[in-house]
Amino acid sequence: MLILQMALLTVLVLSTSVSMALATSSPKQSNLQKQPSSKTFSQPQKNEPQKNGIVRFHAWGGSAQVNGYLQWVATQVRQRFNIELQHVKLADTSDAVSRVLAEKAAGNHDNGSVDLIWINGENFAAMKKHQLLSSDWVAELENFALTNPAANPAMTTDFGEPTQGMEAPWGKASMVFYYRSVHMASLGITAPKNIHELLRFSEKASGRFTYPVPNDYLGISFIKYAAIALNGDKQTLFYQPVTDKALKTVLPALWAFLDALHPTMWQEGGYMLRQASQLQRLVGTGELTLAFSFTASEIPSAVTRFDLPEDVRTYAMQDGSLANVHFVGLTYNSSNKAAAKTVVNFLLSPEAQAKKQALAVWGDDTVLDLTQLSKAQQALFDDENTHPSALDKSKSTVLFAEPHASWTDALREAWYQRYGARY
Repeated sequence: MLILQMALLTVLVLSTSVSMALATSSPKQSNLQKQPSSKTFSQPQKNEPQKNGIVRFHAWGGSAQVNGYLQWVATQVRQRFNIELQHVKLADTSDAVSRVLAEKAAGNHDNGSVDLIWINGENFAAMKKHQLLSSDWVAELENFALTNPAANPAMTTDFGEPTQGMEAPWGKASMVFYYRSVHMASLGITAPKNIHELLRFSEKASGRFTYPVPNDYLGISFIKYAAIALNGDKQTLFYQPVTDKALKTVLPALWAFLDALHPTMWQEGGYMLRQASQLQRLVGTGELTLAFSFTASEIPSAVTRFDLPEDVRTYAMQDGSLANVHFVGLTYNSSNKAAAKTVVNFLLSPEAQAKKQALAVWGDDTVLDLTQLSKAQQALFDDENTHPSALDKSKSTVLFAEPHASWTDALREAWYQRYGARY
């Protein structure tokens, strides 16, 4: 009885400490090729009518674009491989993490209710710590080689944690800024191109910029971007587990910047937004001139829906954009690992990656190295339907990798100790 109580207590602790790590931007049928280009792990034999099993993919369900794309994936794997893919929609990724942990505590090691899970950051760190994921399976996927992992360590590192083959890269995103060009012209100023220009912009255009509190994913992302950009000679500290010494080393530059920025922000920084979605609303109503997102594709999509005005333009900061890769993990107690691997291999196929990157579908950047693809495969990624408000991807962007996962809570807690609740 005591062992069971301790196991349940572990589940409760984890479910309150693990936070969701992700989000992003209706699907239309494309003219992409119909034939798969990859090896599979549970491909049915000819004239074999039975299902290859059900694969339950636990993934955030808060985006119509993401949900629509996964419906397309489900159709494809059913037609190609006779696999039934079920998208289990989550409000918080930690719910699925807690479920797997509870099953392990109950001794269910072979028939888990979660097969695949969309994760990164803190959720991955928690699953890795509690040994909730299968390991060393990603290299089996033929299409994983197309990410060129030897030359791209981001494919095998998640918020500073080596993935050890526990999760396969699925997509990537980076912080972008967007602004009202009509406002900029009327103010006689240009969009800031680095963290220092951002402060000068906010001083000149008082009340026209803000960021959410760091309990919000986008809010803590802004804090991490600022901390890295302001500590150019100390950036290596962010890619190791946080220590008190390292934190005290980088905080002075961050506090000096935020102390100066807050009085110039919307509501003079005394009241701040609790959710990232409110940023877009304030830009739409004209209260803000400048805002930011972790999903570049959501800006042109919002303009198309008339949620944002047509004069909105998107760009990346020149000093660096915080960026991360999101992954798909395979649980240690999945009862249908072969079919699950087939699904992930398809997710990494050029066809599925190109479909996902299309602005009209999702707009999530591919993890494939296009130099590893054939000319025909590269052509799948040509998107002629450019939008005036979309990010110009022909321009190179400096990327800041996400800090080690331990920095998230440390920076958040330090922020609240200094500034307190502001909502």
